[in-house]
Amino acid sequence: MSVKVFATQEVQDLLKAAANIGSDSGNARAKEITQRLLSDLFKAIEDLDMTPDEIWAGVNYFNKLGRDGEAALLAAGLGLEKYLDIRMDAADRQAEIEGGTPRTIEGPLYVEGAPVRDRMAKIDLDADADASPLVIRGTVRGPDGKPVAGAVVECWHANSKGFYSHFDPTGAQSEFNLRGAVRTGEDGTYEFRTLMPVGYGCPPHGATQQLLNMLARHGNRPAHVHFFVTANGLRKLTTQINIEGDPLIWDDFAYATREDLIPHVVEKTGGTTLGLKADAYREIEFDIALTGFVKGRDNQLVNRLRASATV
Repeated sequence: MSVKVFATQEVQDLLKAAANIGSDSGNARAKEITQRLLSDLFKAIEDLDMTPDEIWAGVNYFNKLGRDGEAALLAAGLGLEKYLDIRMDAADRQAEIEGGTPRTIEGPLYVEGAPVRDRMAKIDLDADADASPLVIRGTVRGPDGKPVAGAVVECWHANSKGFYSHFDPTGAQSEFNLRGAVRTGEDGTYEFRTLMPVGYGCPPHGATQQLLNMLARHGNRPAHVHFFVTANGLRKLTTQINIEGDPLIWDDFAYATREDLIPHVVEKTGGTTLGLKADAYREIEFDIALTGFVKGRDNQLVNRLRASATV
């Protein structure tokens, strides 16, 4: 169809009416965003000569995406979360903020309500015969390089099957298995005693993988561990580390890998004295550097709907 109608008064009036532009009621910001997104969509339909069949296939796809509960997963897989990080990185450079542990995406699998322990938490609550012991420890420091007391380090990761507790389709895990939080002491240190995670793939019959298949892309992530780190007067850090040696480190479908977030994995012994499942274990030292507020506020806080549970 070679016709061009986007620039006509009829279509422009339709865009204004759909977003209720010109009315004093409603949310002005919502109207602004709706009009812009609709405008971009209408223009894309015209420029790409999309057919009605393609448009309705897209509408049906979004219905499936909602039923599958995968909107946040798709946001990661299409680079939307990475793009937000790129913008925040650029804002930091503009504000001349230097140092600090690099941010990276949160992902869709955080659960609020994990118990907070002092200094150390053992978070492998469920037996997992296929996972070896892992200790993750480090020191939280502020912009001045000094240890931060009272910082809360939250940690969550997958089990050896690539499933996260609370979202595990098998129902095999406790609510907060492989999830925990540690409050640092005066020396700023934290420690998690856990199990070695593996990467995961998108649900094979879900909406996200359906689209990735059409794009000839895989939906897999390397083994990784997520972190939130908060402390009074300092910006919240959202980050994750990759497990050294994973073949997908630089082929992450969610684009979350960063060079400074691949700490060395050390083979150690003495795990039984630490209460681990075996004497031989692996250790990762991951020191965390937080940064100060920007113009008196934490501009790294992100408000989004998150799952929650109680112990």
